[in-house]
Amino acid sequence: MTAQTTEAPVPSPAPPPTRRGGRVQGGLLDPAQLVRSVPDALRKLDPRTLWRNPVMLIVEIGAVWTTVLAALDPGVFAWSIVVWLWLTVVFANLAEAVAEGRGKAQADALRRAKTDAVARRLVGWAAGRPGASEERVPAPDLRRGDHVVVEAGEIIPGDGDVVEGIASVDESAITGESAPVIRESGGDRSAVTGGTKVLSDRIVVRITQMPGESFIDRMISLVEGADRQKTPNEIALNILLAALTIVFLLAVATLQPMAIYSKGANPGVADSVALDGHGVTGVVLVSLLVCLIPTTIGALLSAIGIAGMDRLVQRNVLAMSGRAVEAAGDVDTLLLDKTGTITLGNRQASALIPVDGVGEAELADAAQLSSLADGTPEGRSVVVLAKQRYDLRERHAGELTRATWVPFTAQTRMSGVDLNGDGDGDGGQGRMLRKGAASAVAAWVRGQGGTVPDGLGRTVDGVSAGGGTPLVVGEATDGGARVLGVIHLKDVVKAGMRERFDEMRRMGIRTVMITGDNPLTARAIADEAGVDGFLAEARPEDKLALIRREQDGGRLVAMTGDGTNDAPALAQADVGVAMNTGTSAAKEAGNMVDLDSDPTKLIEIVEIGKQLLITRGALTTFSIANDIAKYFAIVPALFAGLYPGLDALNVMRLHSPQSAILSAVVFNALVIVALIPLALRGVAYRPGGASRLLSRNLAVYGLGGIAAPFAGITLIDLVIRYLPGMS
Repeated sequence: MTAQTTEAPVPSPAPPPTRRGGRVQGGLLDPAQLVRSVPDALRKLDPRTLWRNPVMLIVEIGAVWTTVLAALDPGVFAWSIVVWLWLTVVFANLAEAVAEGRGKAQADALRRAKTDAVARRLVGWAAGRPGASEERVPAPDLRRGDHVVVEAGEIIPGDGDVVEGIASVDESAITGESAPVIRESGGDRSAVTGGTKVLSDRIVVRITQMPGESFIDRMISLVEGADRQKTPNEIALNILLAALTIVFLLAVATLQPMAIYSKGANPGVADSVALDGHGVTGVVLVSLLVCLIPTTIGALLSAIGIAGMDRLVQRNVLAMSGRAVEAAGDVDTLLLDKTGTITLGNRQASALIPVDGVGEAELADAAQLSSLADGTPEGRSVVVLAKQRYDLRERHAGELTRATWVPFTAQTRMSGVDLNGDGDGDGGQGRMLRKGAASAVAAWVRGQGGTVPDGLGRTVDGVSAGGGTPLVVGEATDGGARVLGVIHLKDVVKAGMRERFDEMRRMGIRTVMITGDNPLTARAIADEAGVDGFLAEARPEDKLALIRREQDGGRLVAMTGDGTNDAPALAQADVGVAMNTGTSAAKEAGNMVDLDSDPTKLIEIVEIGKQLLITRGALTTFSIANDIAKYFAIVPALFAGLYPGLDALNVMRLHSPQSAILSAVVFNALVIVALIPLALRGVAYRPGGASRLLSRNLAVYGLGGIAAPFAGITLIDLVIRYLPGMS
């Protein structure tokens, strides 16, 4: 049967959540980090490094040229301009160095966790065949396909999959989580990471990495930024900034002939360090160019991208590329597994429904006793329900000395207890209790000579129709066998999920629940959780087909997975988040790995991606708006002496052309430092439609970008006017 995607009714929106105060936190800027990053910022002055940032390369060339001009014709004004132009380049490099510094600190911690272990390689090993010989080799000499044995207290020498045995593993060096995890052969929890430690038992691991390509090696390269490639959006924005720089370069170049002509036509206007008979001086031309080109976003663009990946690392998510982070911000459809993501993962007993003639207390007592031998989460939840709702003392198997316990098995689909009386205090002679699947318990009751009431089928069907799982409780005594009632097991939707899905809907993201449940159960859970649609009775090929259908419609898709059968869908999705507890195939297929193996984190990943895009857009808007304000600071002040009518545009009433130019250059440098914390932390993100976000962006960062230079340059001018040579 082919699974179909079903649209769930759009639920009524819940009140806006308040869990994060409207911001995806990115960590505070440590002032000491600024100081530690200064040497790296100075090293980045090398043109061989700076050429990747065309805007700042132009600024550096201008700084070199003004240095030469100031040396040939020294003065306070010229050298002041030189100093602040060099500081502009250093501040730009500092923004990137601070962002990289955070990653290097994390990389240093990973290097300390990385040990060059000695591997116990097995020669001639094959599953189920004894007699493999063992040799000790350095871990870096291991190759893909080698088999190694690791015992308690030893370090796993490389990434791989457990092919034999089961062990408790300490992965705190990777995840930061001190609690050990279980790794075993087969299934979706077989992947192990080099550098982690086996705490108990013995496992055989098949190595899946090549030397120097371990998970820790890749983490180090990624968090350091060594493997960070520019994303398509960054490349496109860099092209735009380069084009704007060329436009302003041409505009400044054409300004010089006009200045020479204007000065010749007005010989009575006295020469100044800004304007003389040869036109605008070289120092001023460079200053004008630097103030007009988009230096602010040019300086912060790289830091914004690095900080976005850093925010993921802080949440124990490793993005294999910046492209994946950007794609997360543009996601249109989220595919979410029901179990463990939307629900708690284990069904919980929520109600007891007795049949006619049986009291709730009697049913609760029988349900608790028949569940004591059931070690499943569902069985334990029945014991807890009986204790909490019906005030029954929690009993343990050891208390019933003459009882025969019947554990739950997949074959019988029942658990229970046979009570012999005589001091047990839980029934008379020969009392037997069973709890399990409706059909299994009904057959057991009939086999004990009892009958099944007609209303049982309706009760069982009603529980199923509501999205629950029915378990039936039966009893057999010397007087016969009977059904006592039904236990309603419910998939418990995690707290706050409806609010989070309402957030996604406000962001324009469609959520689809993936489940192996039947359509009736799936619809009930989808309605309760508030998702937009669901895929019931889903197989791996159904997930892949759904992703392709969404992508054919022009939508970007994000999903999580941990099994080998999830690998094709993870590879096909635009954002594929593999769980660290999953198989190597899943981690290789995805473009992100969640070290905490928390499927719900996919929603946070989308928020971080959107915050990255919004931050980049907001600071680009601010930067371009800045250029408009700086134009009104420099050009009117520069030519007001030649054309008095331009004085009307000198709205800041700056002291002189020299103070106006120097104030603009100083502001241009300082605003980069002022915006470094925002670039690293990210702009506050609140869910909303694209038009609302654009309006907010223009209002706050567009108008703010115009207003800030007017205020900042005016204040700086009040100080600079007292320097020598500013008249």
